[in-house]
Amino acid sequence: MLYLLALLIGVVAGLRAMTAPAAVAWGAYLGWLPLAGTWAGFMGHWIAVAVFTVLALVELVTDQLPSTPSRKVPQQFGARLVSGAFTGAIIGTAGGALLVGLLAGVVGAVIGTYGGAAVRARLAAAFGKDPPAAILEDIVAIALAFWLVSAVT
Repeated sequence: MLYLLALLIGVVAGLRAMTAPAAVAWGAYLGWLPLAGTWAGFMGHWIAVAVFTVLALVELVTDQLPSTPSRKVPQQFGARLVSGAFTGAIIGTAGGALLVGLLAGVVGAVIGTYGGAAVRARLAAAFGKDPPAAILEDIVAIALAFWLVSAVT
């Protein structure tokens, strides 16, 4: 189950790069993720929660801008891989499997990046415009992220 959760937090990172670490920080802060005494214990500090929450909110806004590049360009894709690796490693650490969590997070980020782009394109075509598809993707990413971090314990 832990490996699936790490994979899925990577999928969230592929959808929204900053939503995954924000959710993990909130999970640690609320005591859902047992990270105290580990390298990732800092994620439960209010400063980490604040920083990642602000970054996630900024990302949600900038994603709506027409000038925002595709998630598949190297910089965007790289950020999603790093986010997936980081958050997957944290989920893995909570269960004593850091490396497997990291790898699962990277695989999930690839799936979320390419799968999310394909689904969003189809939804945008069905809606006739992108904003409703983007908002629906936001809702899915946020809901999935918070369900995942609450399911670890």
